[in-house]
Amino acid sequence: MRLAKLGAALGALILGAGLAAPALAQPTADTVAAIRARGQLVCTTAPSTVGFSLPDSQGVWRGIDVDYCRAVATAILGDPNRIRIVPSSTAQRFTMLQSGEVDMIVRSTTWTLAREASLGLVFAGVSVYDGQGFMVHRDSGVTSATQLDGATVCVQPGTTTELNMADFFRTHRLRYTPVVIENIEEIRSSFISRRCDAYTNDASSLASFAAGQGANANRYLLLPEIISKEPLGPAVRKGDWRFFDIVRWVHFALVTAEELGINSTNIESFANSTNPDVQRFLGRSGDLGRMLGLENDWAVRVVRAVGNYGELWERNMTPIGFPRGPNNLWNRGGLQYAPPMR
Repeated sequence: MRLAKLGAALGALILGAGLAAPALAQPTADTVAAIRARGQLVCTTAPSTVGFSLPDSQGVWRGIDVDYCRAVATAILGDPNRIRIVPSSTAQRFTMLQSGEVDMIVRSTTWTLAREASLGLVFAGVSVYDGQGFMVHRDSGVTSATQLDGATVCVQPGTTTELNMADFFRTHRLRYTPVVIENIEEIRSSFISRRCDAYTNDASSLASFAAGQGANANRYLLLPEIISKEPLGPAVRKGDWRFFDIVRWVHFALVTAEELGINSTNIESFANSTNPDVQRFLGRSGDLGRMLGLENDWAVRVVRAVGNYGELWERNMTPIGFPRGPNNLWNRGGLQYAPPMR
């Protein structure tokens, strides 16, 4: 009898544990349904970064991060303009996503293990392969990061940038004083006014800063050392896998279009192509769109609206002088590689 009671008690305990576990990992609300109901995709981006996200003279947001937001809106809503951009600081971005204030983060955010494992988010791809660097005043005479012993360095708190900087100086046994500032504009102003000897961030962000200085851009020097891997990409809430699939495959569609030679100006000429990969991409064969809960020609709409990955790069990153490098397609010596759309 005691054994029977013990067995029943253990069974109840195991059943209880089995029932309790899923409650800790329940999927989030249906983001796609929410986007369609409000008729708008809400993205958070950096507040002022040339090439990534910056309002133009008419107040229209421009940049590669904004283009990713437009691409996802086109896939889901059929219109690249049905977006709302909510600028965020490095400290705010994750909370805004977790709380449901925004649908996705597209703001120069590095994909790391800790962020995926502990913040309830998941990265859908790598939009920009980047790395952390240092910028100095050209007239300082510094030409290498190894010459920064004793330097004051401007950096944003709570970022992988801050941690990488500490690792670099510790590894090279160099002394430094961090000047920790949350606001990106204040950091840039502090660097310009020489409150700090160096400014550290992703190399693309440093190139963006210099490009934004116009005629004064040559006053600043990006040092040659790249001290980290910084894969940047869109992030969404973990658990809502339908939305995750769409965001991920929008990125892959941009890359695939470039690989196939399809762009925003020539896409109509591919209508009669006999290439099976092209036919699937156009939605003329297979049912790939419906598998994602989209129209079968979703990829066509995306490319018409924003172009292929190469067009995004040429429009946004080339003007700030950031070389494509590892962001080239895999068959051109780069890392951008899309799984088959089939």
